Amino acid sequence: MSVKAEGEGAPTKVLRGGSLVTPDGVVRGDLVIEGDKIASVVPGGLAELPEGVQTFDVEGCWVFPGFIDAHTHMQCWTGMDWTADSFETGTRAAVCGGTTTIVDYATQDKGMTLREALDEWHRRADGTCTANYAFHMAIADWNEHTREEVADMRSAGITSFKSYFAYDHLRLDDAQTMELLEAIKPFDGILCVHCENGTLVNELQRRMVQAGITGPEGHALSRPAEAEAEAISRLMYLAELTGARVNVVHCSTRLGLEQVRAARRRGVRVMLETCPQYLLLDDSRYLEKGEDGFAGAKYVMSPPLRKPDDVAALREAVLAGEVDQISTDHCSFNLHGQKDRGRDDFTHIPNGGPGVEHRPALIMTTFEGRLGAMDFLRLLSEGQAKVFGMYPQKGALAAGSDADVCVWDPGQRWTISQANQHQAVDYTTYEGFDVHGRARLVFVNGVLAAQDGDPTGVQPGRYVARRA
Repeated sequence: MSVKAEGEGAPTKVLRGGSLVTPDGVVRGDLVIEGDKIASVVPGGLAELPEGVQTFDVEGCWVFPGFIDAHTHMQCWTGMDWTADSFETGTRAAVCGGTTTIVDYATQDKGMTLREALDEWHRRADGTCTANYAFHMAIADWNEHTREEVADMRSAGITSFKSYFAYDHLRLDDAQTMELLEAIKPFDGILCVHCENGTLVNELQRRMVQAGITGPEGHALSRPAEAEAEAISRLMYLAELTGARVNVVHCSTRLGLEQVRAARRRGVRVMLETCPQYLLLDDSRYLEKGEDGFAGAKYVMSPPLRKPDDVAALREAVLAGEVDQISTDHCSFNLHGQKDRGRDDFTHIPNGGPGVEHRPALIMTTFEGRLGAMDFLRLLSEGQAKVFGMYPQKGALAAGSDADVCVWDPGQRWTISQANQHQAVDYTTYEGFDVHGRARLVFVNGVLAAQDGDPTGVQPGRYVARRA
């Protein structure tokens, strides 16, 4: 089935009898899709069906706007290796789990212009995606030409940017970060920042290896909570100094959370993201051995998994409404052939883990009974759309919005496993997790792209140009 054949001239689709999770609340009714747009939301349902419509019985299901993962790294060279997932495999896996849009990090390397970076990411993604895709622009080479290009990025639909306080080949210093914030403030752009003190991390890594701590546990020990909290604090003051909007990505610690809270009390415009791994897993995972004694490497990601106290603090923040988005930082590497290259030195283990496929099921299961449909809407779709300039085109069940829709069956029970995932990686960090609920039907731009956790084989994903 071609996308064109279904998207253009396709019959009107009616999703009948579901619990529609709309911006104004949950209502039982019908959702009408015409082409690639939502035509109408009908509380109570249509009195009668027009001839020739295609109907889907979704009674007993929640009908959400498609979920949005605003933090992914697909088909990306990290300085050590290529990620296991391409845009093709990664977006296919995303849709199988109910995610219809990703926002990936196009990354400028040293000596590269922003336009060259953007063109390269389009080359990798265009024509290959099952889910829609947008880009943040990660800036690693700040100079006068880069400053001039920031406005060009806005014209290309890029309104969010990223910088790093860690990784020598990527990080900007404080003055450069301040100048970047000043450059994006006039159009109310937002800067996403990887908050770890890279200088401290480099020294602590050296000390770990020197002390003979070379296994995966050394990764967590070399990146303490204080390294995150210090960097978040520094970003908060830079944001306060410039008045620009910032987004703390993958917050993982109680100490980091406290810095965000303090800044918000001062009026700093800061958004907060965390990820499922920091809400479900702790640093005891680094001691896993597995069949080959190296299973702990699966959890080598940055920031690392933290203490149970940090997990509890972040879960409390989610329940209190302090977290604006839960995304994944999906950055997959195979355990065998990639991560195991660091068997004798954890600093050679590629940092990152998979998650784009399982985020909705994990979050809805772990917060079952404590959060409701409107909370899941905000954390998994609406929040991302509002923060990153896609709302209400994305993130809303409303007439005129894009027909990105996830029909979620809360009654399904299943177990996450590498054996049943679509992510192109040889493990999952959530192996054996029993989850409640599954994406029964997933529409991308009005096209049925996945059903009952499996892809239908179409690639209807489009580039999403955004506005500040």
